[in-house]
Amino acid sequence: MKPVFDENGLATEPGEIRCYYYDAATSEYMGWSDEYINLGVSMPGHSTDIEPGDNETGYVSVFTGSGWSKEENHRGNTVYSTEDGEASKVDYIGPIKDGYTSTAPSTPYDKWNGRNWETDAKARHAAEVAEAERQKNALLAEAAGIIAPLADAQAGGYIDDADMPRLAEWQRYRYKLTKVDTSTAPDITLPPKPEV
Repeated sequence: MKPVFDENGLATEPGEIRCYYYDAATSEYMGWSDEYINLGVSMPGHSTDIEPGDNETGYVSVFTGSGWSKEENHRGNTVYSTEDGEASKVDYIGPIKDGYTSTAPSTPYDKWNGRNWETDAKARHAAEVAEAERQKNALLAEAAGIIAPLADAQAGGYIDDADMPRLAEWQRYRYKLTKVDTSTAPDITLPPKPEV
């Protein structure tokens, strides 16, 4: 026999009842147990005798105080800020918050247009130019490091005959590097390094 409760939730008649438990913080359904309720005792804390219904993928049952509601459950999923594309994990019950989307940007230069990501071609080109310039400068520095002692030896008149072609090749290579137009990146061709 099922217990009968008064207006204060205390049993006026004892009996067995199925208790459906919900989390104290989130009110989400946690499980059930059959309990015997003695005279003058209430239902266990954070429980109800109202059935939560069937489980649905992507949803969680949340107790409202008078029944259960089905709420979206994206917890653990990755979402992306529509401001900067920054990834984060969902740690709340309910729909994905405004300012976030479950769709990942495809490049670091994507901007959210209100419905999907669009690549900012100017930002991407600026980054490609900056990377090409960085690469060009690194190669120029490498060439300068090789040329300097050879040029010193030439200026001092003590360069080996075998190093003369090497000096000329690296100077020619450095000159070709200075002619590379990085503003057309990524469509640039860097000259091959000398093999001598």
